[in-house]
Order: sequence, then structure tokens, then C-alpha cells
Amino acid sequence: MDSVRYDQVGTSTSIPLALKILIAGGFGAGKTTLVSALSEVRPLQTEEVLTGAGIGTDDISGVEGKSTTTVAMDFGRITINDDLQVYLFGTPGQDRFWFLWDELAFGALGAVVLADTRRLADCFPSIDYFEQRGIPFVVGVNCFDDSRRFNLETVRRALDLDPDVPMVLCDARDRQSGKMVLISLVEHVARQRGEPVPTA
Repeated sequence: MDSVRYDQVGTSTSIPLALKILIAGGFGAGKTTLVSALSEVRPLQTEEVLTGAGIGTDDISGVEGKSTTTVAMDFGRITINDDLQVYLFGTPGQDRFWFLWDELAFGALGAVVLADTRRLADCFPSIDYFEQRGIPFVVGVNCFDDSRRFNLETVRRALDLDPDVPMVLCDARDRQSGKMVLISLVEHVARQRGEPVPTA
């Protein structure tokens, strides 16, 4: 039986299709910021303050100004129309929380891997995770104000990415920039499935 909901006058409304997208990357890469910029609702965040207990465990070199960390996930929502919603799940960046990733990745359409050129090696675990599980992903190079700028091909070579993995420069603080990253992912998934991709 189809799952539907009924309003008070007895007419049925179909439940909107939900697409799940992961936002991954290293510690301090901008995952929480991106989910917050994109979400139409106040995002669910599991941020905790970094304390002295993390000394020797949490490597904050390059992101010394960071004072909090995600310990479970971030969650946001985007409504495309009455029939389609996108759910954003930001993964924790530190390896001690990676045990959560399998649950977060279950049923995902694909993923965005945020890369911080100040700590580029931090996105290797995310890339490896999605490659090993066959989950489509794109790389968004988050352009921090204080970071050196590299062209995308230089970053691609440094990450040893396959030529078909899309890469986009982005600003995780900017909603429009984040939307372009998500569009790049959806188009990538469509191409992998042999579905038509609209051209501008």
C-alpha cells in the first residue's frame, strides 16, 4: 500500500522524495559552515568545545582559530519543490568519530568532499571511503581567505583523483556557491547513471 498522508478534508498528498547528500572532509574544512549556509531550516549541529583533553589527539595545525568540533553530525534541509527535498548530513572530521560514517552514508545519493588546501591530506580518508564503497562524490575546494590559491588541476594531481571526479572552487559561507557544488554532484550522479544532464 502506498504511504500517503491525509489532510483534514480527506484529500491525499504524496510524501515528497528525499535525497540524502553527505558533506565530508577533514577537521576544520568547513562542513558545518556549508550545511548552515545551505539549510533552509535552523541546522541540527552537534558541536562541542575543544578542550585540553584533545591535546595530542586533535591536530589543529593550520586551523588554530577553531574552537569547536562536530562530534556526531550536522543536519540541514533544502526543499526543491513539493515533491523533492534534499537532506544534508555533515560528517565528523576526526578519525575517532569515523565509526558513525557507515550509518550516515546508508542510502546516500552521493557526497561532497570539502578540501582545505592548508591541510589537503585531511581529505584523503573521505575520498578513500567513498571510492571504496562506490559512492559518487565531488570535491569542493573551500577557498579560505588566508589560504594560498591553487588551480583545480594542481589540487586534482595532489589528491590523485580520477579525471571524471568533478572539482569546484567554493566558499562554504556562501549559499549560492554551495548550491553550485550540490548541482555539480547531482549532475555527476546523473552522468554515472546514464541519465540526461540539462545544459545551461
